[in-house]
Amino acid sequence: MLTLSEKQCIALINKGECFHAEVENAAFIIKIDEYCPVICAAIHNGHNLRDDLQKAFLLSDDERFYEEDPYTYDLISSFPITICGNDSRFEYDLNRAKTLSTYFKTAWDKQVWQKPLTPKQRAVSHAKHQSFYNVLEALIAKIEKQFKNSIVFDIHSYNFKRIEQDTPTFNIGSAQIDIERWGSIANHFEKQLHKIELPNLNARAATNEVFQGRGYLITHVNAHFDNTLVLPVEVKKVFMNETNGELYPLVLEELQAGIKNAISETAAFFMRRYAKKKSVSKVDMLASSLAPEILAVDKKLYSLCRKIETLNFINPINIASERKKFLSSKTQKNPQFRYKQLNINPHQFREKLYKLAIDEIIDPDINHLYRHVIENYATKIDLLSSIGNDDFVYNSLKYYGEPDDNDIANAEFILRAPMLEGDAQEPIHNADYVVQYFTEIAKQWGLKCKIEKSARIVAKAMVNNEKGLLLVNKDALFSEKELKAFAYHELGIHMLTTINAKNQKLKVFSLGLVGNTHTQEGLAIFSEYCSGNLTLSRLKVLALRVMAVKFMLEHNDFTKTYQALIDNYQVSREQAFTLATRAYRGGGFTKDYLYLKGFRDIVALSKTHPLDNLLVGKTGLVDLPVVTEMIERGFIPRAQSLFPLTIEPKADTQIIDYLVSAIQ
Repeated sequence: MLTLSEKQCIALINKGECFHAEVENAAFIIKIDEYCPVICAAIHNGHNLRDDLQKAFLLSDDERFYEEDPYTYDLISSFPITICGNDSRFEYDLNRAKTLSTYFKTAWDKQVWQKPLTPKQRAVSHAKHQSFYNVLEALIAKIEKQFKNSIVFDIHSYNFKRIEQDTPTFNIGSAQIDIERWGSIANHFEKQLHKIELPNLNARAATNEVFQGRGYLITHVNAHFDNTLVLPVEVKKVFMNETNGELYPLVLEELQAGIKNAISETAAFFMRRYAKKKSVSKVDMLASSLAPEILAVDKKLYSLCRKIETLNFINPINIASERKKFLSSKTQKNPQFRYKQLNINPHQFREKLYKLAIDEIIDPDINHLYRHVIENYATKIDLLSSIGNDDFVYNSLKYYGEPDDNDIANAEFILRAPMLEGDAQEPIHNADYVVQYFTEIAKQWGLKCKIEKSARIVAKAMVNNEKGLLLVNKDALFSEKELKAFAYHELGIHMLTTINAKNQKLKVFSLGLVGNTHTQEGLAIFSEYCSGNLTLSRLKVLALRVMAVKFMLEHNDFTKTYQALIDNYQVSREQAFTLATRAYRGGGFTKDYLYLKGFRDIVALSKTHPLDNLLVGKTGLVDLPVVTEMIERGFIPRAQSLFPLTIEPKADTQIIDYLVSAIQ
């Protein structure tokens, strides 16, 4: 951050340069990341009191803090243009005219000064007041010249416990707003604020219910500018204990996200109406370049987590020998799987994870995205560090969840469906042929990747994200239709999102967002469906995986689950072994139920939203709204599917279409 004089600051504004600076002895901060028609102000956020006033000041720190508006800058800090008061309103009040900005002796019925300030002391404070408004005037003048209109959000907070009646969470003061001209904007802002949801609180917005908006900031702007609207808003101090100053971080986080959305939506509405630009959206009111704080956290997170590939540790290293032993034995005993040793100290990993400077990411939605990933990795390391012991299944339930009654019902519905004539093709293609086929398809689709055989995977094929490598099980056989389905699944989705993620500035998309397994597997099955290669046999395999997880949780015994799959669903011994192994690897792995659930959820989403934004990397549905915002802001490039991800019913897929539509 720069330290600038008022004149230097104004000179930069007049040149249209972006900067972040403290101005006039750190009296206030101005940040301009890019020029846009929205200014956000938090003029009472500050707590500073200069040294020569401290001796005469009678209030305690707590008493001063009580009447100030702490954390109001946090509510607006993610916007491109912000201005924030650093000095306490007790030194001079920026929401009062300059000559009235310094209190004589008392304020809020309390004596503030031991004796009145000297003319010299008042002059210093008044100069800071004047400097603030000189810079604000230069800023608004620049914006009006560039955009014709501008909008200022004047954010304050208020103490509510001394008010007897129920008070609104957000109070817009419209006493000085030209309602005939700007009334629709104020109404729109109130509606947007009213949508904000807060934990364990009933939030509502109102106009002039507690405060009427008679402050000096709007008075000053109205006196100097014709095309700028100021919206004064008071936020009830529900994000803190107003008496002792204790912060409620979860409420503040939700307020940050909610106010960001309310302001950006209102500003876009303002521009559409008064700039007559119909295409303006809320993301146009936000910064279009990645903040260095985001890049710094992302780099450290990726460096810490990039080698933590779950399946590298959870897939047994002796699966081939245990399969042979189990299937050849007349008296079956549970396999004794062995695993790759974890080369990460979980305690040090968690410590480093929680030391990442997430708080420096000021955009609340992006901040939440990274917090979600960090919490997810903390759970993942618990999962990996418990491989092979009794805690593993508990940690798997924490990380992946478990099938609910609806998931079980969907699986049973599919398993009851009679097989279709010609659906079950004979597997005829060995691993060598499959590697060659996938290599040709990857070349056709422009995917630069390696494809190899492997003896250490349970699945028929899988993508290693870290290496950008498609592995094919050396013992697997594929039918013709299955081969095509796997190409769309593994190459068309998993490899595509792996490659796209590696090309992003933000490496969090290579690590994977929360719920990426559910989302990416759902997308991959959906690609099989859209390409016309999803068979009933394949659907039944997905359903059997759900049942295998269910039996694993019920039986906690490999052989019982293996036998239940054979007895209940007449699967082959080899298939039963594979299904049971997938569910029991690590000590009880619940991931497999997510394939069918993810497919169901992607089918539902595809009916209302395009899916391309999910292809930028290892995304998840939980954070899809912020991913979409980041794409629209230009933080990450758009992705395109290699083939249409749309459902097109055909005559020969009517039964599959019916079954898919019936999955609830």
